[in-house]
Amino acid sequence: MSGRPNPREAARLSRGRSEEARSTARMNVLLSGYENPDATGVTQSWKIILCMMFTLAFLLVGLQSYHWLKETEFPQKSRQLYAVIGEYGSRLHKYQARLRMPKEQLELLKRESQTLENNFREILFLIEQIDVLKALLRDLKDGTHSDSGDAHGEPAEDHEHLDAEDQEMSVLVDYVLKKLREDQVQMADYALKSAGASIIEAGTSESYRNNKAKLYWHGIGFLNCEMPPDIILQPDVYPGKCWAFPGSQGYTLIKLARKIIPTAVTMEHISEKVSPSGNISSAPKEFSVYGITKTCEGEEIFLGQFIYNKTGTTVQTFELKHKVNESLLCVKLKILSNWGHLKYTCLYRFRVHGTPGEHN
Repeated sequence: MSGRPNPREAARLSRGRSEEARSTARMNVLLSGYENPDATGVTQSWKIILCMMFTLAFLLVGLQSYHWLKETEFPQKSRQLYAVIGEYGSRLHKYQARLRMPKEQLELLKRESQTLENNFREILFLIEQIDVLKALLRDLKDGTHSDSGDAHGEPAEDHEHLDAEDQEMSVLVDYVLKKLREDQVQMADYALKSAGASIIEAGTSESYRNNKAKLYWHGIGFLNCEMPPDIILQPDVYPGKCWAFPGSQGYTLIKLARKIIPTAVTMEHISEKVSPSGNISSAPKEFSVYGITKTCEGEEIFLGQFIYNKTGTTVQTFELKHKVNESLLCVKLKILSNWGHLKYTCLYRFRVHGTPGEHN
């Protein structure tokens, strides 16, 4: 045989070399995936590690910044700012509460105002009638005196008797007119708003809020409305014009018009006859009165506990059981119960009477 290789062996050798070359290429590709970095110069595993390190560093910096801000004065200033904003928001809410008036209550006030106007006209008519009566009495008296010179004259005793009756009638008419024009209590009210008294809201319960009590504009309610607490310091008393607070217990702090030694208080409410609901279950029942020393911020001095009788007169005066020797500028009224209303209690008017102090 010659030295020339067999064709079969040559084919087998070429196939072996080609397979060896392909396996070598595969190994080079695999090694390049682990040894050669990508475009960023970092392998996939290093990417994950760097992301975790960056996240931890970010959290650490944020935690340090939080502790730094907590130790500085910025949070305190922000809290003060929030407190100021909250205070102004509360004042705005109270101011809006004083402007609110329910539509139903406005209609009721209109009707009551018309009733009062009619009553006032009737009183004026009665006064005119009384003036006419007095004029007739004077004419009768003059006619009696003119008849005394006639031939059919009456004895002098009859003239004196008529004069006495005329004088008695005039005194009675003047007394009735005086009673019509004067106040029923006949004692100075040092809790009168027009005289300088006021309500200290910091020492007063929150007003009762009724969702139905709103002002409406084209059928859209935009303002809730409640009467302010200082309505109890005003003389106008008619249905609906009262201060209401939630439940049956509440309180209010009153700064008087001047320092006095308190001797009595007066509670006023409407009667069942003029109440639109036909009852006055929201009227106060048990209440107590305290005097406050040291410009309305000192110790509370108990002055007495009383019961307002809803079947009695609308204006009821109570003499204080415990007297004080020093002049007081503030009085606190605490309502302990009402006559059965579950949602709110209504106060119409509260007065404080006493003797003015020497130093005011």
